[in-house]
Amino acid sequence: MQYHYIPRGVCSRAIDIDLDEKTGVIRSVRFTAGCSGNTQGLSALVAGQKAEDVIGRLRGIRCGMRSTSCPDQLAQALTEALEHL
Repeated sequence: MQYHYIPRGVCSRAIDIDLDEKTGVIRSVRFTAGCSGNTQGLSALVAGQKAEDVIGRLRGIRCGMRSTSCPDQLAQALTEALEHL
């Protein structure tokens, strides 16, 4: 399943997720804009992981004084994607 998410409150402008519909395993994640090295690293680390596990690890992470971060926004995107399975 392909899922497109527009993050809020971060530098990234979009998060595109490829999620296995049967297993809930993340096939790939692609961020548009944001801190290139960090978002590429985050994408590489979550590939092959169960979405629920990633949500549990990333939800609530903040970026500086912001109330959210790209990892937190990925957790929110995955939560929404799972609701559409």
